[in-house]
Amino acid sequence: MNKYFKNIGLLALFLFTVLSGYAQQENYMKLWYDAPAENWNEALPLGNGRLGVMVFGNPAVERLQLNEETIWAGSPNSIAHEKALKALPKVRELIFEGKYKEAQDLATSDIRSQTNNGMPYQTFGNVYISFPGHQDYTDYYRDLDIQNAVASVSYKVDGVTYHRQIISAFKDDVVAVKLSADKPGMITANILMNSPYDKTDPVSREDVIMLDGTSSNHEGLRGGVDFEGRVAVTTNGGSAISENGSISIKNADSATIYISIATNFKSYKDLSEDVRRKTISLLNAARKRDFETIKKDHSDYYQKFFNRVSMDLGKTEAIDQPTNLRIKNFSEQDDPQLVELYFQFGRYLLISSSQPGGQPANLQGIWNDMLFPPWESKYTMNINAEMNYWPAELTNLPEMHEPFIQLAKEVSETGREAARIMYDADGWVLHHNTDIWRITGPIDNAHSGMWPSGGAWLMQDLWERYNYSGDKEYLSEIYPIMKGSAEFFLDFMIPHPEFGYMVVVPSNSPENSHGGGEGNASITAGATMDQQLMFDLFTHTAEAAEILDTDEDFVQKLNSAKEKLAPMQIGRYGQLQEWLKDWDDPDDDHRHISHLYGLFPSNQISPFRNPELFESTKVVLEHRGDKSTGWSMGWKVNLWARLLEGDRAYKLLQDQLSLVGSDGGGSYPNMLDAHPPFQIDGNFGVTAGIAEMLMQSHEGAIHLLPALPDAWEHGSIKGIRARGGFTIENLEWKNNEIQEVTIKSNLGGNLRLRTASKLDLKNLDIARGENPNPFFKIYPIQDPIVKDKSKTTRPELPKYYEYDIKTEKGKTYTFYSK
Repeated sequence: MNKYFKNIGLLALFLFTVLSGYAQQENYMKLWYDAPAENWNEALPLGNGRLGVMVFGNPAVERLQLNEETIWAGSPNSIAHEKALKALPKVRELIFEGKYKEAQDLATSDIRSQTNNGMPYQTFGNVYISFPGHQDYTDYYRDLDIQNAVASVSYKVDGVTYHRQIISAFKDDVVAVKLSADKPGMITANILMNSPYDKTDPVSREDVIMLDGTSSNHEGLRGGVDFEGRVAVTTNGGSAISENGSISIKNADSATIYISIATNFKSYKDLSEDVRRKTISLLNAARKRDFETIKKDHSDYYQKFFNRVSMDLGKTEAIDQPTNLRIKNFSEQDDPQLVELYFQFGRYLLISSSQPGGQPANLQGIWNDMLFPPWESKYTMNINAEMNYWPAELTNLPEMHEPFIQLAKEVSETGREAARIMYDADGWVLHHNTDIWRITGPIDNAHSGMWPSGGAWLMQDLWERYNYSGDKEYLSEIYPIMKGSAEFFLDFMIPHPEFGYMVVVPSNSPENSHGGGEGNASITAGATMDQQLMFDLFTHTAEAAEILDTDEDFVQKLNSAKEKLAPMQIGRYGQLQEWLKDWDDPDDDHRHISHLYGLFPSNQISPFRNPELFESTKVVLEHRGDKSTGWSMGWKVNLWARLLEGDRAYKLLQDQLSLVGSDGGGSYPNMLDAHPPFQIDGNFGVTAGIAEMLMQSHEGAIHLLPALPDAWEHGSIKGIRARGGFTIENLEWKNNEIQEVTIKSNLGGNLRLRTASKLDLKNLDIARGENPNPFFKIYPIQDPIVKDKSKTTRPELPKYYEYDIKTEKGKTYTFYSK
């Protein structure tokens, strides 16, 4: 070769390597590792809402653990029963007599489900890709690129560099895997498929392998979900042969593997989908398209959602470490970009596990490798399912909220039967748990299951969606559901014989035991959280009716009932009481902090409107401590943010972003939340909490940088949403002071800004003292009962500026520091 051209070639190769490395560095939205996953908690999650994949990345044998969102044990059923109605008066009588353990035992035997306790979400199985001779490798690298929703693996064997790319394709609705090497003819592999169910051996059919089966029987209920998986391969060069239930690839330059999975599930009450036709149709359509085309359409669709929000908290040398080491060292090293990665990873998970038209994210999103996972991976409605959707509106993913709203519609249907049969009540009821079959009665035992307020919390979530969008068409759609929930509680609540308040009974403060009776019961009357939930339910339902100009008499009924609710109380330690009676124990470190619902996600407790209550929540959090299960620490990040204490919220963030240990929750090496074991709610809760540290909009204003920790001295966030129809298109700060903020008004109306920085408002239409926006409405609440004034304090709030600006629909407004 001519020396000149040889040097040009070397220069071109050098420039390509440098530029490729630069491009690689510029995409900081990657979880990356220098070793394969040794277990499930190190594998990397992919999902298209329906199909979940955990990628292990072993060079010799790749394991793709697979899920399909509708593979659940059992089949359509109801657990409503008439025995509960007969037991209800006696359970209430025992509670009012202080015989809590007897009441709990009777509720467990006679009110909870007499058949099953809900069905588990189940794995599909695995696809294995084995590569002969790849046991010894060097230069290993794997990652999950959450900018593009693609997982990749690369390594060297005998001087050849091998690459894998894996996607769970949004548009083509299949799992696709690209195998390639930097030398031709080097792709030789064998593909196997298995499943843990009985009678699910794979077979070859022409050029594909297929496996079918049926979900498990459980607690006397027959498994009814039929499923099928199919695998096909196309190669560039070489060959691919299907026989004996496996596919062999030989001497290909590259190969693309297509995996299609489907079930017979149509709805919670209909299992009539033609599973085989659907599987074949999806597979055949995908095989007509090459991997790069599928990947481009996949990433383009994904980025429509993901790219709406960006964040920059700065970068340090820690970014050069593998993700598992960054998590391990986070509490001891300066690594602000890991917070950004965790925030965006939560958004990635929500996009990947909750797509319009599908099922909502369950306790594990869509990622589960078991037939009977912990807590059966159901929808736990006493916080966990709601926490999954805390980031949906706030972090600009409203479409991802839609499956959860659909769940609300469906449980409002099944819950009518439970309300009527079990409690002789109008409306509908949902207890602490549901599953894909939308059961609504109490399950497990009365310690956790005898909590009928799941529907009320669900309605708070639906109302919040309206606060962000202002969509009256949506409000008219959900109003009948809100009304039905309120109707149930108007029938179900009764006066407390000792205090006179209208209370929910029987109930509990989710999963915690109280000090009444023998001190080992959970069942009670009028737990604080129930009273807070009823306040929100009655208030928001009444306001929805007024907005829609309907049900005037029902609104009066709701307002009258609200006046009879028990007010929040400050107990003998200066704490917000968890129960109607002052049973709180300062040594109680229970993971649930249910009575702080009024602080977050609700807005009933405020430093400006009820400062004593505000301070009483701090006492509770100090008693409970910081370290806990992962999702609980996620909740506490939000709570400390609402308490305007950024450094304490950041400390909880550090606790959560640490490798899981024997002392509680944290994160696994793959950044998934550890209860332990894995629960996805902690990821979603912290994502919301990080946003709450930077912007809040629940307190009659958009509060900018309300809980900014010292560690985030400089930074920016773009694209998050605020209540009232506003989008924070850009918020930049330096030296802990706002430099610039740009806000788009999607609905028009007055904008009230609250900030510690003084802003320049030249050339803006000021609206001093006017109501800022109907969606910023603040609801008056009853004054709290304070047992000992000497135990209460008022918060010392930093100085804030407030600005009212008149805005027009669709216009953008920019403010600078003064």
